[in-house]
Amino acid sequence: MPEHYFDPKLKIFALNSNRPLAEKIAKVVGVELGKSSVSQFSDGEIRINIEESIRGAHVYVIQSTSAPVNDHLMELFIMIDALKRASAAMINVVIPYFGYARQDRKARSREPITSKLVANMITIAGATRLLTLDLHAAQIQGFFDIPVDHLMGAPLLADYFLDHQLCGDEVVVVSPDHGGVTRARKLAEILRTSIAIIDKRRPCANEVEVMNIIGNVKGKKCVLIDDMIDTAGTITLAADALKEAGATEIYASCTHPVLSGPALDRIENSAITKLVVTDSIELSVDQRIKKLEEISVGGLIGEALLRIHENKPVSPLFECRHCDAV
Repeated sequence: MPEHYFDPKLKIFALNSNRPLAEKIAKVVGVELGKSSVSQFSDGEIRINIEESIRGAHVYVIQSTSAPVNDHLMELFIMIDALKRASAAMINVVIPYFGYARQDRKARSREPITSKLVANMITIAGATRLLTLDLHAAQIQGFFDIPVDHLMGAPLLADYFLDHQLCGDEVVVVSPDHGGVTRARKLAEILRTSIAIIDKRRPCANEVEVMNIIGNVKGKKCVLIDDMIDTAGTITLAADALKEAGATEIYASCTHPVLSGPALDRIENSAITKLVVTDSIELSVDQRIKKLEEISVGGLIGEALLRIHENKPVSPLFECRHCDAV
C-alpha cells in the first residue's frame, strides 16, 4: 500500500460512529482524514462544518449506523448534503455496518420496510455510491438506485481460523439459522469443513428457541458464523445446543458486534470458547470481554476504496489471504 496517495481529488472524511476504523482506512489508502467538525446546538440538532475545499473532489464518508443509530444517520445525511452543496464531484458513502437492515420486508401486516426507507434517504440526500460490508440480507443492494459495492467479512474471519488451525475434518462450520447457510457454506469451503444448521423458531423479536441441529457435530470443534450479534440470544442458545450435542469446542464469529442489552452476560455464561468479531462497530472498553477477539476490516475497506477510486475490480477482495494455499 502507498505511504502517501498523491491524487488531490481523493478525500476521506470520518463522522462520529467509528473514527478509529476511519483512521485505519485512511492509513491504508495513504491520505490524511479530511478536516471537518460535528457539533450540536443546545437543543440537540446536529451541525456539521467542512473545513477544507472539496470542490470537484471524490469524497469518501465513513460512518457506521451503529448506536445511537438515529444520531449517526442524521450525521450522515447532513454531511452528504454539505458535500453536495460544496460541489463535491462524487460522494461515496462507506457504511461498514448498515443499521435498520433487519427490517427488509413486511413480515406482518402494516409493517414498514425500513431498510428501503433508509436507502431512499441516503440516495435522496445526494450520495452517488455505497460501499458496505455484510448486509443482513444481500438483496438490500437492490433497494438503492446508486451503485453498491458489497464486501464480505467471511474471508477475514476465515484467515483468523486458518491461522489458528481451525480447519479440516475435525471442524464443522455451523449456521445459527437457515438464513445464514450461504455465509456458512462460503466459510466451510475455505476451511475445508462440513456444515451444520441450527433449526430455530423465534416466538417474537429478540427471543429464540432452538429446535434441532441438522448435521453431525459430535466430537467436533464448531465454528458458528453470523452477520451480526445483537442481544446474543441466537448465538448463545446455538452454542449451548452444540455443546449438549457433543461438540468439544465452540467458536463464534460475526462481522458486526452490536452487543446490546444482555449480550455480554449471555456470552460470558455460554459454552462459547472465543467470539471473533470485526471492528465494523466501535466497541467500548466494557464490551471488550476476555472471550472476545477483534480483527480489523480497515485493510479490506481501504483496499476496496482504492480499487473503486482507480476503477479496478473489487471481486479479488472476496477471497481470503490463504485461499491460494488451501
